[in-house]
Amino acid sequence: YGSAKRGAALRAYNRISDEQIFNHAKFMYPDFVLVIDPALAMTDDITMNDKESTKYIITTHLSKEELIAEIPALADKADRVYVVDCIEISLDTIGRSMPNSPMLGAFVKISGMFELDYFLENMKRVLAKFPQKIIDANMEAITRAYNEVN
Repeated sequence: YGSAKRGAALRAYNRISDEQIFNHAKFMYPDFVLVIDPALAMTDDITMNDKESTKYIITTHLSKEELIAEIPALADKADRVYVVDCIEISLDTIGRSMPNSPMLGAFVKISGMFELDYFLENMKRVLAKFPQKIIDANMEAITRAYNEVN
């Protein structure tokens, strides 16, 4: 999407595997649901097609208990709900509301897929075309969300 779509709410699906992925249909039974826009947690059915093991990582300024009180569908999943204020973190570190990088930090921690240091080194390579100030801000945002998600 171009700049006209920046910030627009959307639903996206990603698959991560050590093996070649042949199925390119929408992933309907997710292991993880990451909600980057807090409004979507309130307006969409984020529990649709979940599994008994699906974990939820939600950007919000609310505590986990407050969020679950607002979204009753999460009540029986409380042990699999994680919250982090990716917007505040991005404002503090990057200087603008760009919650994607902090959400990656939260995902790295909750998923356990990567060690934080390994992930940060690879993100530095991805961001290498940007000025060092931007790279450093994103590394700080990722690390902070990793430490703050609960």
